[in-house]
Amino acid sequence: MEDINVRSVRYPIVVDQKFEKIALKLGRTKRQVFIQMVDYFYKSKKDPIDLNDELLKNALMKNHQQYIGFIKAQENMLLIPIKTEMDRVSRSQGKIIDRFNSEVLKHNVDVLNNLQSHAKAFGEVARVMDVILKVMKSKETLKEQFLFILDGYIRSREAFGMMTPGREKEELIAITKEQIRLL
Repeated sequence: MEDINVRSVRYPIVVDQKFEKIALKLGRTKRQVFIQMVDYFYKSKKDPIDLNDELLKNALMKNHQQYIGFIKAQENMLLIPIKTEMDRVSRSQGKIIDRFNSEVLKHNVDVLNNLQSHAKAFGEVARVMDVILKVMKSKETLKEQFLFILDGYIRSREAFGMMTPGREKEELIAITKEQIRLL
């Protein structure tokens, strides 16, 4: 079997110490770290001298700009129209509530006025009914008194005989008329 590890790299002790710290930190051997570093720089095409890593910055900026563009597109397509519609719906609902409240209040005032007028009318009807009841009671009382006077007249008239003087008959008529007049 042939040894594939035929190449060697020479570097200063200070670099070896840094290299060893990196390998220990990553938990790998120096050989593995070196192979991985070569693969990384080969695949990413990055220059190890460029400490700021402009390619990485450019890639990040490009992705960042794509995300920002996507967010702005979503904002223009979805968020702004939704907010506009929600504002319009909110204003519309406010108008509906205001109109509903004003109509309900107006109707309630009308109902209250109607109730007050009905209450007055019922009060007047009750007063008229009381007057009618009093009149009916006084009418009934008047009828009873008239019947009493009439009965008295009839009894007195029947008590008269053929020989009763005309003066007594005239007195009875005058007394009866006076009693009726006093009713």
